Amino acid sequence: MDKVKVYDFELNENELDLEQSDFELLQSDVDIKDEAIQGKPIGFFKDAMIRFTKNKASLVAFGIIMFIIFMAAFGPSMNHFTFRQQKLEWGLLPPRVQGLEKLGIMDGTKVMEITKASMSTRFEGCILEVIEEYDKQYKNKTIPMVKAKIDYYKFKGAEDVYYWFGSDKLGRDLWTRVWRGARVSLFIGFVAAMVNMFIGVIYGAISGYYGGMVDMLMQRFIEILGGIPMLVVIILFIMNFGTGIIPIAMALVVTGWIGMSRMIRAQFYRYKRMEYVLASRTMGAQDNKLIFRHILPNAIGPIITQVTLAIPGGIATESFLAYLGLGVQAPEPSIGVLLSEGQILLLDFPHYTLFPAIIISALMIAFNLFSNGLRDAFDPTLRGQE
Repeated sequence: MDKVKVYDFELNENELDLEQSDFELLQSDVDIKDEAIQGKPIGFFKDAMIRFTKNKASLVAFGIIMFIIFMAAFGPSMNHFTFRQQKLEWGLLPPRVQGLEKLGIMDGTKVMEITKASMSTRFEGCILEVIEEYDKQYKNKTIPMVKAKIDYYKFKGAEDVYYWFGSDKLGRDLWTRVWRGARVSLFIGFVAAMVNMFIGVIYGAISGYYGGMVDMLMQRFIEILGGIPMLVVIILFIMNFGTGIIPIAMALVVTGWIGMSRMIRAQFYRYKRMEYVLASRTMGAQDNKLIFRHILPNAIGPIITQVTLAIPGGIATESFLAYLGLGVQAPEPSIGVLLSEGQILLLDFPHYTLFPAIIISALMIAFNLFSNGLRDAFDPTLRGQE
């Protein structure tokens, strides 16, 4: 080559005679380095927990869940009543708590409509205040009536007894039964969620990892099973295997794992073609190692979120089954059983339904807020953001 073209100039090869002295080093006295990393490196789970703690609503929800779990574990032993102890003459007593009764709160009183004549007979010494007097027509007769505030514990002969949540129609302590029922409902929800996770993760991992004909056959089975109404499947399961804590928990598993398996399958389709998975396969890694060590850990966040959402779903389903008469066997209570029993007497004795309704509502709201916080915390697209 006789000539070298440099930009728009043409020079002869002999004119490019350059010596080392023709070059000058710039910034030779400056030590050039990459910018130092500020702070300690943060892993995925630590970053997720940091972002989770900034979600105040999720923290409050977590506190509510922990409080209910604590009370479900130790609440039934906080007084001397047992969950099956009956005293028929003390049935349907309103709530009464030491100390609060002097403030007019949960003082064991009840507003009742009674005949004026019974004030000096049946209710003698039990009437604290007459709210209203009026006449009522019954079979062409005028009956003098009063609306009065009555010391119901004195009326029932239970002056020295304190039922913190009141008593049920059989005279059993509702405090003990409510927290015992919360324990049973939480157990059913946790067992169903854990079994659903175990089945769903394995089924979805196999389907998503192998793909092809294996995936097609497994997904067709899911479509057939999922096409049957869930309520019908659960009712048939309970009718064949009976009611009880374990049968109801297992009934919730019949179709409950399908959502988890589909989520895991989607995660495997997303990650199984990644470079690090292909490199591990090239190095001779077995399928079980690729599944459980390289691909499945990427789905830990969605799995935790899905399980957290499944727990209140199991509790709500158990409560619904109790309304259909398919709840746990007596005398074992659950939140659903207590609501089913109390709704019959809701207008006359609202405390029978009030406390179980408060607990199940708190659980539903708290678990949903908690799972929303976990979902946002484990979202990789939000990592590093304030």
